[in-house]
Amino acid sequence: MLSSNRRAAIEFVLDHLVWFILIAVLALFSLAIPNYFQIGIFANIVEQSTFVGTLAIGLSLLIIAGYMDLSIESVMALAAMVVGILFAKSGVGFGFTFTPAWLVVPISLVIALGVGALVGASNAFFVVRLKMNSFIVTLAAFIWGRGLVVALSGGRSAQELPSELRFLAIERFLQIPLMGWVAILATLVFAFILNRTPFGRHLLMIGGNPTAAYRAGIKVDKLTAMTFVLAGSIAGLAGWLLAIRTSGATANLGVGMLFQTFAAVVIGGVSLKGGVGSLPGVYAGVLLLASIQTAINLMGMPAHFTQLIQGGMVLVAVLLDTFKLNIRKRLA
Repeated sequence: MLSSNRRAAIEFVLDHLVWFILIAVLALFSLAIPNYFQIGIFANIVEQSTFVGTLAIGLSLLIIAGYMDLSIESVMALAAMVVGILFAKSGVGFGFTFTPAWLVVPISLVIALGVGALVGASNAFFVVRLKMNSFIVTLAAFIWGRGLVVALSGGRSAQELPSELRFLAIERFLQIPLMGWVAILATLVFAFILNRTPFGRHLLMIGGNPTAAYRAGIKVDKLTAMTFVLAGSIAGLAGWLLAIRTSGATANLGVGMLFQTFAAVVIGGVSLKGGVGSLPGVYAGVLLLASIQTAINLMGMPAHFTQLIQGGMVLVAVLLDTFKLNIRKRLA
């Protein structure tokens, strides 16, 4: 029989396993790769994690609730393209301006969030109201969303966003661009919401047992719809940040980020069964993938090694999820 202290220690390790793995990997790379252990390298890893880290927040919330959202990549690209078309000065951009000029920042952000919320509301309607499978609904949104990006742009790009927007990508604090801090702040805010508010606790209950949650008086459908809209808005935020980073948008912007995001979420400890997950853990998963990609680049290895390693890590993460579940059953 385990003592309470030993039980608590095991629970702590299980809950923060991805952070221990991240620290071990960073230590290994720092010893094995010349010039890896530098503030600039670590700042670059955080910068690389901005967009996948932001997307991972919304995807995590939905998987925790017991659903799936494959549309986030296309929603991100759509929001970025809408911002680019409205405010970029060349390409397909109309170059709208405001007086004072800084108003473009909040207005473009609201537009990006609104685009994401609309797609999220569409997904919520089909999943919650029509009781369709979230995988199929969001897969369809993934396809038509990317098609809409091409249709709006005519396959062309929007370029040269105003400098008032670009400052988030240019200005740095502790060598990290301000947009990287936006992603970190968003992770912390939603981690607090998930762990410290009724909304978050109810979301965990729905993912764990929706029938029991309904019998406990939780408005399951309303909360699920809100989560889809929220996930769409967060994808819109990622699109806004990505448009700022690239100073515009292209038709193929963000292609492949869905799979990176899914890998990070699973590696970060979100259970595909629902009801279990930690947003700080997910961010650690994002940092872990970015660290590996940086190491591969520094070693001059072919880019496809990143995909091979990410695929293997997803399988390992699923095995770890099963392992942790079995350990927790024994501790119970």
